[in-house]
Amino acid sequence: MRRTPLRRMRERVTGDDMLAVLNALANPHRLRVLAALQAEGRSYVSQLARRIGISRPLLHLHLQKLEAAGLVTSAFEVSEDGKALKFFTVADFSLTLSPAVLAEAAATLTVRDPKPNEQSN
Repeated sequence: MRRTPLRRMRERVTGDDMLAVLNALANPHRLRVLAALQAEGRSYVSQLARRIGISRPLLHLHLQKLEAAGLVTSAFEVSEDGKALKFFTVADFSLTLSPAVLAEAAATLTVRDPKPNEQSN
């Protein structure tokens, strides 16, 4: 089983994990996806896309980002008419942000700093 950032966060927060989660949350569509899934309990892409009012391909990209960050989980189920549907659910997670947590995470970053000529003053 692939370990997602939030699963690792329960053990210890790394800077890379923190960035993945914060990056996933830094989009209004993804916040709406999480809110809709929290309200509904679970949903599949077509149903969720209609509810949120975005295209299925765009929603799928957002769901991939949320799943990679450990914020949602997915499972395939077969409908009554024999179609395989991928259902998404909000993962059980808790994220605490504090100066101490951020300092600990920053100490473990593996993301490289920009090259000197790429930095802005």
